[in-house]
Amino acid sequence: MRKTYSPSHANRGAGLERLIDMTNQQYRNKGVADIRKIPTPVQIQSNVRGKVTGYITKGEWVDYAGVHNGGAIVFDAKETSSKTSFPLENISEHQYELLESWWLKGAHSFLLVSFTKLDEVYRLPFGVLGSYWENARKGGRKSIPYNIFVLECDLIESEKGYVLHYLK
Repeated sequence: MRKTYSPSHANRGAGLERLIDMTNQQYRNKGVADIRKIPTPVQIQSNVRGKVTGYITKGEWVDYAGVHNGGAIVFDAKETSSKTSFPLENISEHQYELLESWWLKGAHSFLLVSFTKLDEVYRLPFGVLGSYWENARKGGRKSIPYNIFVLECDLIESEKGYVLHYLK
């Protein structure tokens, strides 16, 4: 079994987003791409003498957006503890719609999906996601089987000095 990244040493306890952020910094440093994490939207309720209170609002975006080789990239990072499938309920309607909209306009739209118990990360292209999403809407399967990731998606590994080289 191939491993995507080592949970030991420096990466121990690091979540998928932290590993992506590290990789994105490497991409920027080397001039490969400029991909940024989209901040979680917060609604400010009050600001009294520097003490700010607020709450997280429903986002309209996915986790990451940027540019690589002159083209737009949008994607979201997802984790599942399942060893057999990725539940589509892990994706919100607005995330799917944004990925679809950008994909239809020529952007690279995808999910990075971590199977945490298998220690594997896959890049799930929008085309594959879209076919399962539409099938689920019609009453079909509500998850994507693990074997589809193995057969139709790219396994993302630490390579060429990148923590998670998802732009290869």
